[in-house]
Amino acid sequence: MKRIKKRLPPKISLAVSLVALVFLVMLLSILSAGFIAYMLSEMGILDLKSTSSPSRAIFVMVYISIFMGVVIAALLSQRSVKPIRDMMKATDKVAKGNFSVSVKGSFVFELDALAVSFNKMVQELTSIETLRSDFVRNFSHEFKTPIVSISGFAKLLQAGDVSAEERQEYLNIIVQESERLVDLSTNILNLSKIESTEIISKKSNYYLDEQIRLAIVMLEPKWSSKNLHVDIKLEDGIEILGDKNLTQQIWVNLLDNAIKYTNNGGVLKVGLWRSGQKATFWIEDNGYGMSDETMRHIFDKFYQGDNSHSLAGNGLGLTLVKRIIELCEGTIEVQSQLGEGSIFIVQLPLGVNAK
Repeated sequence: MKRIKKRLPPKISLAVSLVALVFLVMLLSILSAGFIAYMLSEMGILDLKSTSSPSRAIFVMVYISIFMGVVIAALLSQRSVKPIRDMMKATDKVAKGNFSVSVKGSFVFELDALAVSFNKMVQELTSIETLRSDFVRNFSHEFKTPIVSISGFAKLLQAGDVSAEERQEYLNIIVQESERLVDLSTNILNLSKIESTEIISKKSNYYLDEQIRLAIVMLEPKWSSKNLHVDIKLEDGIEILGDKNLTQQIWVNLLDNAIKYTNNGGVLKVGLWRSGQKATFWIEDNGYGMSDETMRHIFDKFYQGDNSHSLAGNGLGLTLVKRIIELCEGTIEVQSQLGEGSIFIVQLPLGVNAK
């Protein structure tokens, strides 16, 4: 018996199972009809050997076969359609918001594949629901914090019992927190727009090295205020086909992040070179670095490795960067160790029209 089980395939197709079911119903109905007819003959109710009315015996056999076929088909179908009924019940629970359900596999290949896909879908919905809850909670926190700060310092100024130095300090904080709210709103709007975008339709040829130089110049006040040394090695003439405004956000966010997490007097290394049909961008800092836990969540919305929130930020910049790179059909890689800085490597396709 064990040898027979080993030889049988673990899964069969739906077509084969339906053919086998029909064949089994026919076989069982004929055998059961024959058995019943034999018992009726033995009891003297039905004379199968009579030549006077052979049609009567045939009709009786046909009626018995049809009846037994219906009964057997009804019994076998209960088990055959059980996976489908379980799927329907589970789907109804998921529609009501219960994502803890799962369905069992089946010996039928198609139904088993459907069960696997269904369970995977439920897992994805669970993850999405978790992300949604985290998003709402984190967004509320990030939005509420600067508002509370602005309100508190505004009340202190309203009281009037402050020195000139304190007044200036409070005003600076209010301005900083206001700018933080503006950045948060801008990033939320940009991320919302990009997440709903599937294809970049507005494309043009432009030089990537020039765009990166422009981003470095734009952030010059920030890295100069921290006395950072920026080591720039950009290969000239790297032309790319894409959305210029979108890719500009990649370099600004990555550079701003590196500046933010590098200590005063630190070093930033920025590189760009051509790798076959791809452009490779490299940015390295000697700042705080990241733990393995931080690296696993670094592209999540509102995630900040600095749990103390001592550094300005809203945890959306790298989420935005990753989404833009995905739209550009590129890749981003992160290498980091605590206390030894971080490296971000971005690769983008040059495009068919790029030289």
